[in-house]
Amino acid sequence: MSVNQFVWYNARVKEIFTPDEIKQLTKRNDWLGAWQIINTWLWIGAAFTLVYFFIHPITIFIALWILGGKQLACAIILHDASHYSLFKNPRINTVIGNIFGGWPIFHNVEQYRPYHLLHHKTTGTDEDPDLNLTKGYPASKQSMIRKFLRDLTGITGLKAMIGLLAMHIGLIEYNLGNRIIKQPFPGIKKIFSLSIKNLSGPIISNAILFTFCWISGKPLLYLLWPAANIFTYPFCIRVRSIAEHSVVEDRLDPHVNSRTIRANLFEQLLFAPLHVNYHAEHHLHMSVPSYRFKKMHQLLRERGYFDRAPYANGYWEIIRLAVKKEN
Repeated sequence: MSVNQFVWYNARVKEIFTPDEIKQLTKRNDWLGAWQIINTWLWIGAAFTLVYFFIHPITIFIALWILGGKQLACAIILHDASHYSLFKNPRINTVIGNIFGGWPIFHNVEQYRPYHLLHHKTTGTDEDPDLNLTKGYPASKQSMIRKFLRDLTGITGLKAMIGLLAMHIGLIEYNLGNRIIKQPFPGIKKIFSLSIKNLSGPIISNAILFTFCWISGKPLLYLLWPAANIFTYPFCIRVRSIAEHSVVEDRLDPHVNSRTIRANLFEQLLFAPLHVNYHAEHHLHMSVPSYRFKKMHQLLRERGYFDRAPYANGYWEIIRLAVKKEN
């Protein structure tokens, strides 16, 4: 898939912005893209360092939440690289997106990119591959508690890991939206070739992470990474998914089916890394790099876009919206 095939935007973009503004908003900056990567991995290093020097249940708890949020940041690096929006060079987007985004969390750009393009083309429709992540809200209080408990007790994370492995070896269709579509048994040779293709990078990436822990003299530190993937990352993803497209006025209207959320520093750490909270902006023109979203948001506010487009003052407001009000 070429870069040109992946440039999509809401038809209203040319009504809202001048050609020069669009040019400036979509301009890539390699230094800003690199900072997205560096910032994420500095946080990851800090979480491991905290437990390295101060092994205690409290520090482990803190590290697991930091790592869960930063695994979400890795997913956003994967996402942005899939849009070719981190760096000027398309190939560098794919390579760096895999090494520092997808592979550490057992994903890859090559599978994710076409899947995610379909989400943009079909947002909110029955064909949207991510629809199951955002429909069904508002839910009852009891249902929300059950969902969060499944996330925090590792049930969601373990199921996701098993499902992801089955996708990588061709047993089920690649889908990150909780749709399980079984595929005909591909045969042992095909499973082996798909395993090499889809799992080599993730295995090498995690082996390198383990090696760093081993060299430090505390190889068990590595367990923080899969533990976060199982226990905290799923919760961060759920809240982020609800915030972006759930409980909207009309899921088929491009103006109102994607939400922007004001995120404080704590929320940025857990649910909104790398400016992903500016989600209405992203769906308006998906080729705008995330480091330009703040400027784009200011222009949209000045021009009245958010007089109608969904906007929330924080993620707690989203959680309250996602719970049915009791009579």
